[in-house]
Amino acid sequence: MNVKFFSAQAYDKTFFDKANQHFGFELEYLEAPLNVQTARLAAGAEAVCAFVNDQLDSACLHALHRHGVKWIALRCAGFNQVDLDSAKALGIKVVRVPGYSPEAVAEHTLALILTLNRHTHRAYNRVRESNFQLNGLLGFNLHQKTVGVIGTGQIGLATARILKGFGCQVLGYDPYPSDAFLAIGGTYVRLDELYSRADIISLHCPLTPENHHLINGPAIADMKRGVMLVNTSRGGLVDTRAAILALKSGQIGYLALDVYEQESEFFFRDLSDEILTDDDLSRLMTFPNVLITGHQGFFTEEALTQIAEITLSNLRELNTTGACCHQVA
Repeated sequence: MNVKFFSAQAYDKTFFDKANQHFGFELEYLEAPLNVQTARLAAGAEAVCAFVNDQLDSACLHALHRHGVKWIALRCAGFNQVDLDSAKALGIKVVRVPGYSPEAVAEHTLALILTLNRHTHRAYNRVRESNFQLNGLLGFNLHQKTVGVIGTGQIGLATARILKGFGCQVLGYDPYPSDAFLAIGGTYVRLDELYSRADIISLHCPLTPENHHLINGPAIADMKRGVMLVNTSRGGLVDTRAAILALKSGQIGYLALDVYEQESEFFFRDLSDEILTDDDLSRLMTFPNVLITGHQGFFTEEALTQIAEITLSNLRELNTTGACCHQVA
């Protein structure tokens, strides 16, 4: 089988080539993102492998179909970037990686919380300049704080477990409650109650048309003043401009983002010699109480190993049986 990878980075080649020793596929890596303009590059491939910021809309899928692509393997859990109805109509099967080391994203979530709270990123820079003052670095104990986890799937559950270890009270909201979340001592509440009670709110849900801009102006107004908001899930869950207004007013006291709703133009690229053209992203980076990382929550050796193995297993299952347990279209 010939598989063409889009939005490929050097680490993709490293981990997929290693995993492919057990599969024997023909893998080709392209740096270009997948969209309607680049779909022609898939010519000659039975399958394409896409990532979170590729744009598999109806036009792109029709172009892939014309070039003979039968299968789309997403090397990620989310599939909001794919027009599933068009894929089904064209007979293109879409598979994903539903679970890969949820602890990787959960641990990154805690890294963001601790860094932003205790200002370790600012302290590191101060000490390197021989400034050992503590002014401006005051944090708070996580112990006995109330944390709201929105989305209690595998990643949300892993995050909640760690927070319980810190002695936090963990509230959860999910349309599909989990017995495992209750078993670790979590408490499910209505979304409005979670907003009003939580000192920290962490997002761990997929992006759907129904929850786009879940965190908007009215939702933020219902939160505790000075709340810490953390998003390691999907950028479109947060209305960026509403968050900026809330940062300016002090309603949001801390904001940590590993994702951004317009990230496809910037993330996974080195733009250090260029001017950022996104006014909202540039504005966010001026706030001392905002911490942004470039969608690296998944970026551990364990997670990348699992992503590669599951992705290639999905393709082998499609090739062998015509179906896959991780199929979404």
